[in-house]
Amino acid sequence: QVQLVESGGGLVQAGDSLRLSCAASARTFSIGAMAWFRQAPGKEREFVARINWSSGDTYYADSVKRRFTISRDNAKNTVYLQMNSLKPEDTAVYYCAVSPSGSVLGYRSRRAYDYWGQGTQVTVSP
Repeated sequence: QVQLVESGGGLVQAGDSLRLSCAASARTFSIGAMAWFRQAPGKEREFVARINWSSGDTYYADSVKRRFTISRDNAKNTVYLQMNSLKPEDTAVYYCAVSPSGSVLGYRSRRAYDYWGQGTQVTVSP
């Protein structure tokens, strides 16, 4: 099975940058795709970004395009989320997730991902 550990969250001011990391150990299934979701206080968990493992194709929520960049290190089974020009509305717990199949069907939905990390807090002050 897959285990995921996120890191890199913290408290920053608006306009600052953070880089989140998520290290995956795939013992049974191959990594088809990895994604980042976030959940703000009082809101549902929402899709942020996804990267297909083999092709490197990326997908972003409109709210983070041009500011966030998702990338991967295949040798380390690690996915990153570079977050620039952070805004207070980016404040949330950020979760990484794995889709073993890599299917693009419903890729914005939590149901497309079988394994989840524990989350890392990102707080952006005005």
